[in-house]
This record gives sequence, C-alpha cells and structure tokens, in this order.
Amino acid sequence: MSTTKSEASRLEGDTPAQRLLTLLEVISEKDQFFTLQSMVEETHMPKPTLHRMLQQLESSGMLQREADGRHYSHGRRLQQLAENLLLNDTLRGTRHAILSSLAEEIGESCNITALSHGEVLYLDRVETSAPLRFYLQPGSRVPVHCSASGKLFLAQMTPAQRRRLLCDLPLERFTANTLTDRQALEEEIQHVKQHGYSFDNEEFLPGLLCIAVLASKPSGVSNIGVAVQGPIMRFNHDQALACLPALRRAADAIADLCQEGVSTADQA
Repeated sequence: MSTTKSEASRLEGDTPAQRLLTLLEVISEKDQFFTLQSMVEETHMPKPTLHRMLQQLESSGMLQREADGRHYSHGRRLQQLAENLLLNDTLRGTRHAILSSLAEEIGESCNITALSHGEVLYLDRVETSAPLRFYLQPGSRVPVHCSASGKLFLAQMTPAQRRRLLCDLPLERFTANTLTDRQALEEEIQHVKQHGYSFDNEEFLPGLLCIAVLASKPSGVSNIGVAVQGPIMRFNHDQALACLPALRRAADAIADLCQEGVSTADQA
C-alpha cells in the first residue's frame, strides 16, 4: 500500500508521539515484510528519523526484526493489541444482539470470527439451546485451513499472500476430512471464491458442520466472518445452505455496524 501525500505530511508534522502513531497506522496495513529503505521511499521521511522511530517500535514489541536483520514485521505486542480491540470492541453489545437474533432464527450455534496470525479467532458466540452442542468460547482459536471462516479469509488473499501465510503453518489433520494437501486446499479456496461462502465439513471436529460468510466492507476485504455450526445428525449440507439468506443478512448488519463505528470515529 502506498502512502498518500496527506499521510506523508502528517508523518512530517505534529508531535513525535503523533508521528509515531501515524507511522504505526501505515505499518499496520502492511501484509508483507518491509525494510527501513522501503519505508523511507514510501513515507518520504528523513532516514535517520525513521530509523529512530522503527527502533522505538521494535524495542516496545510493536515490531520485530527478521533473521536477516533488514526486514521488519508486526510484533507480538501489536498483534495482541489488534486482538484485544476486536474482542473488546465498544460495538460488541449491538454485535452480540445481531448474533443472538441469528441463532434464534436458525436454531443452531452462531459465531463471529476474525483472522489472527494464521488462526481463526472467535470474537463472539451464541450457543443453541438444543441439548447436543459443541462448546467454543470467545477467545478460542481454530487453525485457518480447517475452518469455514478461515477458508474465506484465505480466499480473499492474493496467491502470494496465501503462500506466505501457509508456508510456515503445518496443515495438521484433525479428522478424516481435514484438507492437509496444499493443492487440494487451493482448489477448495477457488471454490469458496466462486460461491462466496465456505463449509467446514467435519474438518476440525468430527460430527460438526459449519457454513460461513464474510461481513463485507466497501474495500472488498473483510476480517470478520459470521458462521453457523451444528451437529450433522440435525444440521446437514442442504439445511446449512438454506441458512445462507439469514446468515448474509446478519453479516451485512454487522458490516454496517462496523462501518458506522468507523464513520463516527472519523467525525470525532
């Protein structure tokens, strides 16, 4: 992503703390490693100033230096900050109400997820009142390759982004249906891209079927998934597909809610 002239001017002005926060905003949008020189070219800031700022972010744990000593990536503290913001969003009450209505309409457990460092993070969940259920609490994590939401997140990446994310992740087998062959997973991802929804067909837990869609954003890239899960003895493939209209309505409502939150913050 290229920095606009207005962003570059913001980096050059204001207080040191404000410049550091603005630089952090630019870095947070990056999906690949970067170097000091690449950031100089992107932000047009003096190299010594930018070097000092990157050192501050690295020493605080917001950034980490890669093994070659030249490239930087998001640090664990920055990743944890992003996760905490998602889990403790001020809109979570309204978001939870949307999810509760969806679970009541469908009659099965529903959840909201986000992609976090190669895993799917459960942001919120409403359990079904039916006697047979699978408990996954908010804060739980599921490997990206065997999650319905995870395959949606992978599908909106470029092939290069997908390779970078998956190259260091073992495609661990959890059930007989888990996709552990990278070519088979890529074919599944292409299917997901074509249809706009994704299944977890007993790929993470035996007997559990899940269907998910994304809460779409105007940019076309979303880090929020909405899903419904149920045991296969009462929730089969056709029943899951029949839930798509309700699932998409809930996802659109959550996307609108997030967009309103952004607009309110911009106005403030």
